[in-house]
Amino acid sequence: METFNAAATRAALPFEQLVPALRDAFAGAVTVPPRHVHTLGEGASGGTVLIMPAWSDAGYLGIKTINIFPGNSARGLPGLHATYVLYDATTGVPLAQMDGNEITAHRTAAASALGASFLARADTHRLLVLGTGRVARLLPAAHASVRPIREVQVWNHRPEGAEALAAEWRAAGWKAQAVAGGESALEAAVRAADIVSCATLATAPLVRGEWLSAGTHLDLIGSFTPAMTEADPACFAVARGARVYIDTDEALMKAGDLLNAIADGALAAGDVQATLALLCRGEREGRRAPGERTVFKAVGTALEDLAAATLVWNGRDALRGGAATASLSRR
Repeated sequence: METFNAAATRAALPFEQLVPALRDAFAGAVTVPPRHVHTLGEGASGGTVLIMPAWSDAGYLGIKTINIFPGNSARGLPGLHATYVLYDATTGVPLAQMDGNEITAHRTAAASALGASFLARADTHRLLVLGTGRVARLLPAAHASVRPIREVQVWNHRPEGAEALAAEWRAAGWKAQAVAGGESALEAAVRAADIVSCATLATAPLVRGEWLSAGTHLDLIGSFTPAMTEADPACFAVARGARVYIDTDEALMKAGDLLNAIADGALAAGDVQATLALLCRGEREGRRAPGERTVFKAVGTALEDLAAATLVWNGRDALRGGAATASLSRR
């Protein structure tokens, strides 16, 4: 069984390849059983364990184990840790162990960009990111693979984190700045953005519907349980012109943002326009006009993990011949 550490896994997942791979996976045939969810502990010290299997007609089976501990930020640790094992689906033979954190972060950012490829305006160039974690850091590069992103802003509940990430992006060549100030500063940033992308573990709304301008695309990829929410019900209000899309039907059962909007009466399950699979198969349309306000809510799916892991596995020969050779080993 081969082992791909973080550097090798990361090197095999450029968004110019990963986003199309996800599009093909959503349009194709992949079996995705319901994820197993287990809760450890309570309150700020508690966490969630997810076990996410999937297998494809291409002959691969993958299983991801992911641990989410939101309280880790206070400990100076990432809130998410994951491992991924890829198997031969016809024999059950283990093929590779991959860095699950890189798989998760890259596929989540790529799914965000895939949604934007259908839902964000073609001339989109201003991206606002809420959050500073692994996924948030990748969003400019992911969205730039599908839209002409030129300006990036970042907000975080800890301002020093936003300042540090903005500096990191500037060093990488982005025109980036942190959103400084309180809620009024965040409101102004939301109103000015073409895409507002939330990648947090928030349990209370950060974005309010009245802040969203005509033509804005709201991208919600952080929260994934009924207790989590990044946007208030007004963001989803069909009566106010919102067109709502989801990654999979599971979002209607797991996403606190959607459940709250439905309970509030702002949204009904039947108001959802399409899943990513329907968009990728061309069975439903995405954005229809520049002035529409679109919302994409994702909770993640093992299909995305398998697509990313397959891309890593199929690119192993290129990794052996490149700078990442030392990061790939056999055991």
